[in-house]
Amino acid sequence: MTSIKEQAAISRLLSFLQDWDNSGKVARSHILNSFIETNQGKTAPELEQEFSQGASLFLYFRKEQLVIKISSQKSRTSSTSCLPHRNRYLIEFLEVGGVLTLLEILGLEKIKEEHKKESIKLLQLIANSGRKYKELICESYGVRSIAEFLAKSKSEETQEEVQVLLDALVHGNPKYQNQVYKGLIALLPCASPKAQQLSLQTLRTAQSIIGTTHPSIVDCVLKVLRTMHLEVQYEAIELIKDLVNYDVRKTLLQGLVALLIPSVKETSKLQPKILNDSSVLHLTAHLPVFLQQAAAAKAIGVLARSNLSIAEELLHLRVVHSLMAAMGNTDHSNSQRLASLTLEYFVQMFPVVEEHVRRSMGEELYNLFTSNAEDLYMKMDSIQADILAANKVNVTKALHDSGVYTNMSFYLGPSVNENHLAYITHFQKRNMEAKGEQSP
Repeated sequence: MTSIKEQAAISRLLSFLQDWDNSGKVARSHILNSFIETNQGKTAPELEQEFSQGASLFLYFRKEQLVIKISSQKSRTSSTSCLPHRNRYLIEFLEVGGVLTLLEILGLEKIKEEHKKESIKLLQLIANSGRKYKELICESYGVRSIAEFLAKSKSEETQEEVQVLLDALVHGNPKYQNQVYKGLIALLPCASPKAQQLSLQTLRTAQSIIGTTHPSIVDCVLKVLRTMHLEVQYEAIELIKDLVNYDVRKTLLQGLVALLIPSVKETSKLQPKILNDSSVLHLTAHLPVFLQQAAAAKAIGVLARSNLSIAEELLHLRVVHSLMAAMGNTDHSNSQRLASLTLEYFVQMFPVVEEHVRRSMGEELYNLFTSNAEDLYMKMDSIQADILAANKVNVTKALHDSGVYTNMSFYLGPSVNENHLAYITHFQKRNMEAKGEQSP
């Protein structure tokens, strides 16, 4: 025999089900919202007692509310704290298609941003429940849906919640962590600066977890340097600092040096549009290729100052020649300024660089450069700018031909280790072989 309390609980459950069956979409939405507000924060045993061991139906109703939202785009999304706390209830929620419904909400244009944010929070709770739940989200094409939503979202607060979700999916998810990693790389070209910033931040974490690099990451990160948003540029350079420790180091350094001298094709792309439209000011300062040039000069300076071996590698990539060419770009003062500051470091660190830069610049320009490298662009004239842009400095060739690096400790101090010397010997040997091939 059932007790009076149990009979009352059964009566409440039957009444609830009867009201549900007799209601339309709008009324059901109100019933669910009322149910959620009334039972907010209750534990699993309390819900079972309230509905005579029928609390599992709660999840069915939760799923139904989400379906109503998809079809009507009007009902209010409930608080995420209503997701059941017990593993059993979570499984039941997922069995009725909970994950697919949450992901579907993210792609609906007419759903309000705040409702989509609640869906993201629910997905966070699911992902944080364990590895198999992360795998379920990924198997449901969740990474793609979540990444697309991050790129399209107009709310920075919501985008930050998406970052938390992606970060959860890349941790403790070995089966699908590469999928998340590739999804983050695919986000880098998107039009949202906030999405780019958050993707770059999460990529640093993902990269350290995965340990290997994807072939496309270098090109994607270098293209991000075209941004005019400094917070995005900062995150890109931070990722570049990490990537030089992986197998893409050579490709990355080559790419950065190449960006210091934009192709004529790139620099002339927007010129016809500007010149043909009298309503558009001739502001080349914001050409993406010049923004990229300035960011590359800055990144090279950061890398060279952080690691002497990287500075040496850059010398062999003719970075001095390219930096001087960037200093001659009178169309973009920030490129001139940042390139000048980076060149100043190389001149101070390597006497052979100082010698060739002085000879190429001439005494007057060189004195201006050494007195204040950062303000040089404001003091030099057009002829001096042309000298820089057309420079033929080849420090790499000079290093090999003169044998200057036979005693690196003399030029760089006693801190140079055996790895640095071995690296230099490699280039000396390669240069001698090249000379032997050229001789009759």
